[in-house]
Amino acid sequence: MAESLLIVEDEETLSESLKRVFQREGYDADACNDAESAIKNVAQKSYDLIITDIVLPGMTGIELLKKYKEQNPDQIIIIMTANASLETAIEALRAGAYDYVMKPIIHDEIKRTVRNALIQKALRAENLLLKRQIDVKYDFGRIVGRSSSVTSVINEVKKIADSKSNVLLLGETGTGKELFARAIHFNSLRRDKPFLPINCSAIPESLLESELFGYIRGAFTGAVTTKRGLFEEADGGTVFLDEIGDLTHPLQAKLLRVMDDYEIRPLGGVQTKKVDIRFICATNKDIAKSVREKDFREDLYYRVNVVTLTLPPLREREEDIVLLTRHFIERFSKEIGKNVKYIDETALGLLAGYDWPGNVRELQNIIERAVLITEGNTIFPEHLPERFSAGDSFTTESLGNKLSIESYTKALIIRYQQNHTEQKLAEMLGITRKALWEKRKRWGIQRK
Repeated sequence: MAESLLIVEDEETLSESLKRVFQREGYDADACNDAESAIKNVAQKSYDLIITDIVLPGMTGIELLKKYKEQNPDQIIIIMTANASLETAIEALRAGAYDYVMKPIIHDEIKRTVRNALIQKALRAENLLLKRQIDVKYDFGRIVGRSSSVTSVINEVKKIADSKSNVLLLGETGTGKELFARAIHFNSLRRDKPFLPINCSAIPESLLESELFGYIRGAFTGAVTTKRGLFEEADGGTVFLDEIGDLTHPLQAKLLRVMDDYEIRPLGGVQTKKVDIRFICATNKDIAKSVREKDFREDLYYRVNVVTLTLPPLREREEDIVLLTRHFIERFSKEIGKNVKYIDETALGLLAGYDWPGNVRELQNIIERAVLITEGNTIFPEHLPERFSAGDSFTTESLGNKLSIESYTKALIIRYQQNHTEQKLAEMLGITRKALWEKRKRWGIQRK
């Protein structure tokens, strides 16, 4: 659909001329000669852009501009004027005009101004759409999980999202620490400011300081220009420091100063700059142990863990495995463009009985691969990696050893009790928790 323009100009010859010019450019252009007609046109039709003379019968272009802006603050308006004074231009811009053009009108100039204004409008609309998509993507309701351990973390995150307090996220690799960090940021008052994730272990130590703090020209060999650091780029927003436990002692000291004073000094610089940053840090290490062993500064530890949240491993979220599996099937089917809708019960059972050392990330990768290689609409055991194959399964081992039902039950309890809850283990055996306790007692099996 062609973009629509309204030209408001009391000189009919000029208004009709501009109307024809923009129609030839492919715009849906209308023209009128006074403010009253312009108001009627806008009431009947929504215009992408309005071009108005500053001198009109019955109402000035500035007054008309203000009236439009009251009704639609996002309306793009370009002012035409024969008065070249700076005061006129400033008045128009202060009233909300996008730009102004001088008379006599140069067609190429006004066409360029209109084109730039409409490009900016499209970019604003695109940015708004992206922001809405981000808000939806990181809404707490989009975090998949119904287990009590996950809902407990989500409830804690909701409480602290709007605060300025630093947050420390603990948990094994693949438990979703960056997902929760983004959820905190995009549900906070900082959501319209930058979110910068930085993996402290992925950037070489020799580069990390200059990346974080920036540098001035001549600070070191090769510094031919001045560069803003990531901390300065994140001003007003959130910095997510992943694997903070891998920071060297010198960088820990510099980070502590930033957290204490909210000031940074670029490499080679003598002046400090104020920054407003919220820090969310994450590690899969036992950072309290690192503090005891002097590998991590105790004073920095107390700065980063104002609020500490521990994300549970997937093996402790057994009821979420099915939810996550179906979620990833739907997601990757859309992304890859396939019609995979189901997972075979045997395949699902193999996933449910797995220990998940790689946690949610490992499950995500497995389902993506399965969706990619399956030729039908269902994922079967053969679509899972070899470690899930029947040859490696506990059931196949037991059948190969020709175990009795009693021996099979005993072996299953010993094999799975470490990584499964009592309720889950009882469900796997099809018995009550009391019956499970009685079998342990009879066979002398100690709980681990």
